[in-house]
Amino acid sequence: MNPLVRRLFGSSEIGLVLVIGLLTIVLVALAGSHVDRRTGEVVNNFWNSNTIVQTATDASFFAIMAIGATMVIISGGIDLSVGSIYALSGVSMALFYRAVGPLGTSATVLSGFLVCAGVGLLCGLLNGALVVGLRVHPFIITLGTMWALRGVAFVATKAESILVPTSLTSTIKASLGLSGGLNPVPMVAMIVLTILGTVYLTRTVMGRHIFAFGGNIEASRFAGLFLSRIQMGVFAMSGLTAGIAAFLGAGFYGSASSGDAQGYELYVIASAVVGGASLIGGKGSALGGMLGALLIVLIRQSIRTLHFDQNYEWIVVGCAIILAVVVDQWSGRATARRLKPVGEPPRSAA
Repeated sequence: MNPLVRRLFGSSEIGLVLVIGLLTIVLVALAGSHVDRRTGEVVNNFWNSNTIVQTATDASFFAIMAIGATMVIISGGIDLSVGSIYALSGVSMALFYRAVGPLGTSATVLSGFLVCAGVGLLCGLLNGALVVGLRVHPFIITLGTMWALRGVAFVATKAESILVPTSLTSTIKASLGLSGGLNPVPMVAMIVLTILGTVYLTRTVMGRHIFAFGGNIEASRFAGLFLSRIQMGVFAMSGLTAGIAAFLGAGFYGSASSGDAQGYELYVIASAVVGGASLIGGKGSALGGMLGALLIVLIRQSIRTLHFDQNYEWIVVGCAIILAVVVDQWSGRATARRLKPVGEPPRSAA
């Protein structure tokens, strides 16, 4: 077999790709068709440019957050505050625009991005500092900041939704040369950030340190790694990606409020876990996080396309998380058995 093909089929993401492909085939077969009003042609209810781009757009906002959250999970931690960071970053940008008044298009886009990314990064650093400084489990710290950060956003906006400039919306919803009212900017941003996240995790020293930290913290300590710096770094990346997602989301939908991204924590963690990230640390990928997000959105889309009761959406997502964790544990045990030396005597009970 060709080495490239062997490497491709040996990757941990190939299973997700096959599942997404199978689900897409099922949707295409069962979705039915309709007559396009613009062209008069018969098109599939699912396999058409509008639905495909919209599905990718729906996935892009929490897929981008899943890239950062995957890094936290690889390190053996968890971040429950990403939805609140998203909300606070978005309303901070909207309040900034309200304070400074009209700006040119380029200045609006650049300043909005810097505010969202900056607030997200600061929130991530706050999470990391609390985890490292207080030596409390990330679950507890980020559970607290989840409520606190959303509360700050609520107080700052007085629970109102704040519009963002139309120049930002027109930029985020740019067609990039596509026709038919397609808005591919969030999808393109998701792909670019997935590539950058993959390069960071697999081609940089800091990325390899994250895997080492999550895989064996004691070995990492004896190897002389700066453990506090690694832990601060993964939370900073999680906050940064949440801020970038907020910039795209507020620009795409035209407003920001303290209620934005409620429940995104579930989708982000689910995307990372379904994408192959191990909750015990040491395993995961940016590509897997993106594919996990796409799979979850496809499941949601299948419920709508096939006219099932949408109240089952949460049940399906919850079952997907449980299944992904079970499969990950089975895979881990199988790998451990394969690596066990032949003829090794069983360990005696302590």
